[in-house]
Amino acid sequence: MSEHEADQTPFPGRRTPDATTEMVTALVRMRGALQEARLPLELPGAAEQRDARTEMVDQLEDYVIPRLMTLDAPLLAVVGGSTGAGKSTLVNSLVGTRVTTPGVLRPTTRSPVLVHHPDDAKWFGQDRLLPELERVARQTNDPEALQLVASPAMTPGLAILDAPDIDSVEERNRVLAAQLLAAADLWLFVTSAARYADQVPWDFLRKAAERSAAVAIVLDRTPADAVETISTHLARMLASRGLKDSPLFTVEEGEVSEMGLLPSTSVIEIRQWLQALADDQDARGAVVQQTLDGAVRTLARRTHTVADAATEQTDAVRRLREDANEAYDRAVAQIAEASADGTLLRGEVLARWQEFVGTGELLKSLETKVGWLRDRVVNAVKGKPQQAERVTVAVESGLETLVLEHAEAAAERAEASWRGTAAGQILLRDAGEDLGRASRDFRRRAERAVRDWQSDVLEMVRSEGADKRSTARFLAFGVNGLSVALMVVVFAHTAGVTGAEAGIAGGSAVLGQKLLEAVFGDQAVRSLAERARRQLEVAVSDLLDSERRRYTELLDSLEISPEAPERLRAAARKVDDLRYAATRVQQDPAHQESASDDTAP
Repeated sequence: MSEHEADQTPFPGRRTPDATTEMVTALVRMRGALQEARLPLELPGAAEQRDARTEMVDQLEDYVIPRLMTLDAPLLAVVGGSTGAGKSTLVNSLVGTRVTTPGVLRPTTRSPVLVHHPDDAKWFGQDRLLPELERVARQTNDPEALQLVASPAMTPGLAILDAPDIDSVEERNRVLAAQLLAAADLWLFVTSAARYADQVPWDFLRKAAERSAAVAIVLDRTPADAVETISTHLARMLASRGLKDSPLFTVEEGEVSEMGLLPSTSVIEIRQWLQALADDQDARGAVVQQTLDGAVRTLARRTHTVADAATEQTDAVRRLREDANEAYDRAVAQIAEASADGTLLRGEVLARWQEFVGTGELLKSLETKVGWLRDRVVNAVKGKPQQAERVTVAVESGLETLVLEHAEAAAERAEASWRGTAAGQILLRDAGEDLGRASRDFRRRAERAVRDWQSDVLEMVRSEGADKRSTARFLAFGVNGLSVALMVVVFAHTAGVTGAEAGIAGGSAVLGQKLLEAVFGDQAVRSLAERARRQLEVAVSDLLDSERRRYTELLDSLEISPEAPERLRAAARKVDDLRYAATRVQQDPAHQESASDDTAP
């Protein structure tokens, strides 16, 4: 059997309790996967899929799951159609008494009315149909309520529900009508000679045909001389839209009694057909199974479409996150490079450093006599404590400027990349701040981070020189002087400068290293420089990460799970697997016998 043929097979009439439990469990899991699949980004088609997901969850909760758990419940025929089609009058006429009030004013805002036999009341409690609707026994204008009417005139095993207009100008009426139709075992679609070709009803009928729902059409309020012409045209329309097997009834235009009823002869054919369904358990079960299976099959198929939309959402989030990360990773790398290749050893920093070490002949000698003894270097330094402080201030200013420039550049790059997508544009619009600039307090945080790093460097030097504080060399430079020397060494860590600056910056770093080595020794200086370098990189990364989070937290707030698409597909596959397994049991006599044996007492 082809997949298409299997898709058209109704739910098997004989299902073991275990099979039913398995299917209910699978449907509950599919509902959960749909509820968890968020589609917040405004991607093409996302709005339609959000609506579809809501509609699917509603149908699972309102009809499919409770119906599968109560297959013996009465057949629910929902009477729906366009404004002014005469639905309420038809319902009253079918019951034989006034149970629902026709709307005089449009739009009519009132609760839907469900009419059932008194013996069937147990089937329509809060857990059975549209559980979010309050059950009431009185007429009300509250669309959040479901009016239950017990009437002995109804045939046991059949319930009729008068739904709001599907084309009502009131949105709540339209939404409720759609929910009720999705919860119907049988849709009794009522139209009129004047409205039968309207587009909105046919959109609903198309959906009914797609999911193989049981539908019967009532052509109401039809002039006697136009019945044949209109019914023939309507029948052709139904056949061309996949509904050729749907019963078509006509109700001629006629007088309505003071009770609001049509002549009994006008609705006798419809009443007898419904009564025959209610009286024949197999026929009633076949209608329920046809509609239920069509709903399950369609829901499983549509779940894959929602999964595709969820995949697009996760892909879009991934791309936006990558764009933001690339912008800030690049900034971190550029700051690391600029703070290690001698770039900072220029301008104010270089001038203050040269004041401290008294460059002049010393630097010239270093350039030509690399083998100078450390003591000669130490003796040449002329710096004073206040000059070391000036170097510290210059370093602080230079680092702050460097970090701020790259933070601004990263924000601009990230914003530009997000503005290249519709989803990114909306996120930026709703961010509540200008993400194309560094945060307002970023400069203050950068200043604090740089000062904290300088304090750490100072503490490293103090700790390393704990047992050398009384030595002449340590005393000659002091903690501040040795700290700025260590900063200078860090800033030329890679010796990557070129051209004319290479000699100046490189010489400055060499001189700083010689000063430190004179006090601490070669190995200690290398260790100190590496620790200071790592701490600076951590401080810069933390600063830029806080800026990056302005973007990534927007994405996190969407709560889009990368696992959602696969959960949806797995849930839909499980439902389909159970449907196909049930189909094989129905078609294979050996399987049927086995299933029957399993359920025998």
